[in-house]
Amino acid sequence: MSDTAAPRGNSLLTVLPGAEWARLKRSLEPVNLKLGSVLYESGEPLQSAYFPLTCIVSLLYVMKEGATAELAVVGYEGMVGVALVLGGQTMPNRAVVQSAGQALRLNKESLMAEFQRGGVFSRLLLRYVQALMTQMIQTAACNRHHSIDQQLCRWLLLSVDRLSTNELRMTQELMAGMLGVRREGVTEAAGKLQAAGLIRYSRGRITVLDRRGVENRVCECYEVVRKEFERLLPEATAT
Repeated sequence: MSDTAAPRGNSLLTVLPGAEWARLKRSLEPVNLKLGSVLYESGEPLQSAYFPLTCIVSLLYVMKEGATAELAVVGYEGMVGVALVLGGQTMPNRAVVQSAGQALRLNKESLMAEFQRGGVFSRLLLRYVQALMTQMIQTAACNRHHSIDQQLCRWLLLSVDRLSTNELRMTQELMAGMLGVRREGVTEAAGKLQAAGLIRYSRGRITVLDRRGVENRVCECYEVVRKEFERLLPEATAT
């Protein structure tokens, strides 16, 4: 893979020293991920990790009856497939493409070979895992203690933070699945934000018009996650 064929648009890869990047880029494969694509299912052995460039991936917990709730969202700041570096090989959740776009796929053998060298790549991934755990914990607390309006604001901000645009393509049904609430609740919450001039929602597209206004409505959970990513990955979040 050449640098021109697949630029290092992922923050974890962008900050790697030249030698580590040179080893990894030979095994990185550019892929186009469609909306709704499932990268792995609960309990399924992982064969590859994904480094999003312009897409967003949701980590969803799926109940026996089919209901879902989002645990975390991953964009260009991170990696999908942390079970590989933790030695677990599987995860009890589903990884679904929330916003279509490009990613770099890395087979597990190449990932582990570089991770076991113990260099910058290894340290970055371990700190990223801690930041991801913070997002999961805060999401659980937010879903338990905060209103649907606040949850939607948190979800919108975390999502646009992980894209290079303020527009998301997402139906209300999918949003309800991400938040683990009824569709009617999402409809009402999105309607309030739109009436306030904070977002525009039409035909499956959500555009954040007034980010500051959304930040004024969000609960503290968003800021906790944002600050933890900046603390643990200052070199990556500064890019």
